[in-house]
Amino acid sequence: MAGWARVFAAVIAALAWFGLVVQFGVLFAESGSVMASLGAMLVYFTITTNLIVAMLFLGMALGLRGFDRPMVVAGTMLAIVLVGVVYHLLLRGLKELSGGSAVVDVLLHQATPVVVPVFWMIFVRKGALRLVDPLLWAIYPLGYLVYALVWGGMHGRYPYPFLNVGQIGWGRVWLNAALIAAGFMVVGWGVVVLDRRLGRIGAER
Repeated sequence: MAGWARVFAAVIAALAWFGLVVQFGVLFAESGSVMASLGAMLVYFTITTNLIVAMLFLGMALGLRGFDRPMVVAGTMLAIVLVGVVYHLLLRGLKELSGGSAVVDVLLHQATPVVVPVFWMIFVRKGALRLVDPLLWAIYPLGYLVYALVWGGMHGRYPYPFLNVGQIGWGRVWLNAALIAAGFMVVGWGVVVLDRRLGRIGAER
């Protein structure tokens, strides 16, 4: 990977890691427990996805083999875009944030969902994605959905209001999940189509 790509990857990794560390600090200040803080963080799709972003882009910044695979970067991009879209459509403004929580909100809900697609557009090799890739990318959010519902059933509280079975019922939860999944797949195949077109344009130059 070229030098500027690695620099940009390092910036993205730094944004994600900083947001995650600040979020941990906020939770640790409340609970005083490392395990409780980590447990509270890892139940959120925002956190797990930004953790993937942080590790992937750190690997690219360090020039580690395999971290810059187009299929992996594009799938990570789609997941972090999902974080941003769901936040702006369903979650923004539900809580009044200040201090570290406000910093985390900007970094993990707004900054990384923008800079990762920019990186993909500029630096990732195009023309390598397949029509089956969105199905593979969907494994992660579907796995998270199962985890979040099981966790919520066990603890009596759910990480997101649109998954709160106790308040909105199973029917509405499944409808919300189906709509989000449909949007994810449509955007995923749109990314594949765009990737192929950009790949052809690049090959013609």
